[in-house]
Amino acid sequence: MLKGSIVALVTPMASNGDVDWAALDALIEWHIDQGTHGIVPMGTTGESATLDTREHLQVIKRTIEVVNKRIPVVAGTGSNSTSEAIHQTQEAQAAGADACLLVTPYYNKPTQEGLVHHYTAIADATDIPLVLYNVPPRTACDMQADTVAKLSTNPKIVGIKEACGDAHRVADIRQLVSDEFFILSGEDAQTLQMFDFGGVGAISVTANVLPKELAEFCNAYLNGDRDAAVVWDEKLQPIHDILFCEPSPTPTKWALHLMGRIDSGIRLPLLPLTQANHAQLQRRLTSVGAL
Repeated sequence: MLKGSIVALVTPMASNGDVDWAALDALIEWHIDQGTHGIVPMGTTGESATLDTREHLQVIKRTIEVVNKRIPVVAGTGSNSTSEAIHQTQEAQAAGADACLLVTPYYNKPTQEGLVHHYTAIADATDIPLVLYNVPPRTACDMQADTVAKLSTNPKIVGIKEACGDAHRVADIRQLVSDEFFILSGEDAQTLQMFDFGGVGAISVTANVLPKELAEFCNAYLNGDRDAAVVWDEKLQPIHDILFCEPSPTPTKWALHLMGRIDSGIRLPLLPLTQANHAQLQRRLTSVGAL
């Protein structure tokens, strides 16, 4: 079972947009040192939509090599093309990923039955644990709790990252699936509530900037100290908020740039953080000791 703070890792880039491999290595080592429980390369926060297939798989393979089995690597291998998702999942499996994260097909707007067929086809073509990823604000496709329950009976489909925007969805899913099927928060600001409804971890954007703090928040809750988790959550909420002041991962990459951990590169159609939000982001990072 995956649980705890699993970082949705940014892909460091030079100012011209090239992947910065040395910075990627350093970020991975920092996360392991800070107590992050798992890493997702090539999720939405990793700019999977603008890296080509070769780069996409290179980032996954490099992450697996650097992590070297110290913590789980959950490779982002989703696509709106079922055949491409199968290809990327097979490649991640061959490279040694611990699991794969598969976003619902975006833009196509499949039916619920289409989702069942999509994920079943990937499971049939691979032999690696698969984690569903529901994020309708990004995909225009909302996987319903009944659909998740149907897919959860497939032994290769082991969990879901839920980011529909309604924390109560976790409770709906929890009632319909086995105890072995895990639910991870995909909305940092709602993670505490999702924990209360049965979640066991978060695939987190904020963990990019505050890895130790996110790990401690998760540790507190999962170890039965909800009061301590509430204290952590109150400290983290202003950072959760500011990291979505512009389309993600724009604010997160700018924060890491201010912290001296990555260059300023980001790929079009995203742009660096606008000047109007610089001061507020810097103030909030300073308030939590990140700067």
